[in-house]
Amino acid sequence: MSFRLKNLWDREGHVCPWWMAYTFDNKLRRLFHNPELMLDLWVGQGMTVLDIGCGMGYFSIAMAGMVGEKGAVVSVDLQEKMLAMVLRRAERAGVRERIHPHLSGSDRLNLPRKAGFALAFWMVHEVPDLAAFFADVYSALEPGGSFFIAEPGLHVGEDTFEKELSAALAAGFCERCRPRVRFSRAAVLERH
Repeated sequence: MSFRLKNLWDREGHVCPWWMAYTFDNKLRRLFHNPELMLDLWVGQGMTVLDIGCGMGYFSIAMAGMVGEKGAVVSVDLQEKMLAMVLRRAERAGVRERIHPHLSGSDRLNLPRKAGFALAFWMVHEVPDLAAFFADVYSALEPGGSFFIAEPGLHVGEDTFEKELSAALAAGFCERCRPRVRFSRAAVLERH
């Protein structure tokens, strides 16, 4: 790792830098992670949904189409550059009015509204305080709301993923299922 890259990574902490999102947020990704196919059971017309750690908006924009004109997507990230990219991409996709950017803190999500569904795709391993994170998501979901977590399989081992799920269960979630997601470890949780 070059000195410059190492210093930037250190400044960002455990968070994937905004410029690195281009490496995995591209048109080929639909072959492996098709949002409509992956999330169809949990996201529907008129819903409010959360995309936590939204990055450049890959899932936010797809979910904006799934929730329709009466639905809303709260795109959550702690990097302003990511949220700016989400809005530009949403404008081009014709779904800007459904996307509501939310700049989170590094230690708390401070979510602005209740939702029926939340997604955290390849980001939970970056969270420094799992207990606070899962408590925030739990309180942001409506009773019966679903929380879909996917972690990168090569980066997050089985033991680490199980520890994350244990923290979620301690926050009050129950496990519904473990869907297959390519290159990932995944679970869908539910708020009682």
